[in-house]
Order: sequence, then structure tokens, then C-alpha cells
Amino acid sequence: MAEYNSISKVITILFLLFLLESSSGQLDPNYYYSSCPQISDIVKTTVESAIANDARLGASLLRLFFHDCFVNGCDGSVLLDDTPTFTGEKTANPNNGSLRGFEVIDHIKQAVEEACPGVVSCADILTIATRDSVVTLGGPYWDVKLGRRDSKRASLSKANKNLPTPISSLSTLTSKFAAQGLSLKDMVALSGAHTIGKSSCVNFRSHVYQDSNINGFFANFRQSVCPPANGIGDNNLAPLDLQTETGFDNSYFQNLIMFNGLLHSDQELFNGGPADSLVLLYSTWQDSFFEDFVEGMIKMGDIRPLTGSKGEIRKNCRKIN
Repeated sequence: MAEYNSISKVITILFLLFLLESSSGQLDPNYYYSSCPQISDIVKTTVESAIANDARLGASLLRLFFHDCFVNGCDGSVLLDDTPTFTGEKTANPNNGSLRGFEVIDHIKQAVEEACPGVVSCADILTIATRDSVVTLGGPYWDVKLGRRDSKRASLSKANKNLPTPISSLSTLTSKFAAQGLSLKDMVALSGAHTIGKSSCVNFRSHVYQDSNINGFFANFRQSVCPPANGIGDNNLAPLDLQTETGFDNSYFQNLIMFNGLLHSDQELFNGGPADSLVLLYSTWQDSFFEDFVEGMIKMGDIRPLTGSKGEIRKNCRKIN
């Protein structure tokens, strides 16, 4: 009987540990249901106001989320400022001078801290703000899983290594997404985020002047805002989507079929390779694009989140507590 009781106690302890691990390691759309029920309204209101003042911010917040998740997971590390003793990710080559939207996250965090101090992570704020940006610009809605905590570290080297560049080939894009557990379908669907936002001349100069897989009229059109010499007009902007730069739809894929992709990496998705069929599908059926985009966003949001006792809840998204 004593031996039975001992075994029973061990089983009970193991079961309780399992429940604790499960509850601390799982993301849940209702994570803040009791602790901060205002979070959804605060984020939605702030994001809508920001985009009303600058429609480009919707794309900027979406890009922030992507650049966060591809470096050690979706942990808010991209939001951290450099200090004399700490090097963040903001000066990595894919980020330096091009990431935007930090002030929007700051405003949300300030409002959330007033409503429910010390409860909501910056990583979760960025996740919700990204979804609301897509919806505000006409894209699909999805239930955002929550419960992430904020990282106490960042990685400049991984930001330089993990993030694709505007000159990436299809094989490079595929491998970088695969390294994050994302499939070819995920990669193509998530690339559809380029249906909103703008890019600077320095990112598309080589494509419009040197590549052959580009519509000649489109190349000439974009050359008008992007001088051929490096260092001249580098920061001049052009929309990533020729048709609807502030509307989240499937026109990005329609542009690719016409060889009107702004970036070399964009046009690589429709260039006689394995991604062509997906581009054709999404260019014809917007619902298919939206469905696969949502699936990809949820999968990306699941990349190595910090949960339970890991990390922290930052008081200020720009610095570690």
C-alpha cells in the first residue's frame, strides 16, 4: 500500500508539472481576457489613428513584426535601442534607417501601461498591431495568439544573417523561410505583404537598371525616380505595389505576372520557378491569398516565443527593465 501511495504521488506531481508547463508554454488568443481586457481596443484605436495620419505605417508595422520574428523568434528584440553597453538589431543592414513604426508601439505601450501596468509584453503589442494594420488597410482578420514575453537580448549578427534582402534569389528566400519552419507556400503568401508600403531607390536600383526579367515600360517608369548612380536619390521612394499601394489585396501578385515587381526578390517569385503556380493562384483568387497569408502569419507568430517565466514584461519597449 505504501509503495502504491508513493507511485500515486509521483504520478500526481508529474501531471501537475505537465499542466504547469502546458499552461506556461502555450499562446492563447484569450491570454489577457482577465488581466487586461482593454488591450484589443487600445491597440486597434492607436493603429487606426496612426494609419489615418500616415498610411505607410501599416506596412511599417507589418515589416517590424517580420523582422522581429526572424531573429530569435517573436520576442520584441527588434524594438530595443542601442546603448553604450548593449547592441540591438536596429543597425543591422536590413534594418538600418529603414525600419519604421517604433513610435506607434511606444504610444500603445504607454496607454497599455496606464490601463494594466506590467501585464502586456511589447512582443504581443507588436503582434496585435500588425494584425490590426492589415485589417485597417483592407486585409483579412485573424485571432492573434498571445502570451509572449519580451527578450532581454538581441542579435545584430542574426539580423544580418536571417533576414532576406531585396536582391535575394528564390533559393535564398526559400532557405531563409525554411530555417524558420515556413514552407514555400508560406513564403509566397507572406511576400504578399508587399501589396502595401514603399521601398527606397537603393533597394530597387539594380533591378530596374540591370535585370532582364522586368517589364521595360515599368523599368523606365521607376528609373524616373531612381537615378542610376549610387549615392544619388538613394532614399527616393516608390510603392511596392504598382496598383494599390495602401490597399491590402492581391494586386501584388498580378503585378508579378506582368513583370512589374519592384524588387529583384519580388520578381523572383514569378520567374519560371516552383513559386510560379502559387503566384498565379493568388493573382486570380484573393480569398486563397488571404487564407494562406493568415496561416503564414499565425505560423510566423509561433516562432520560438518566450513564455512562462522566460524573458520579462518590459515597461519601455526600447529598453530592458
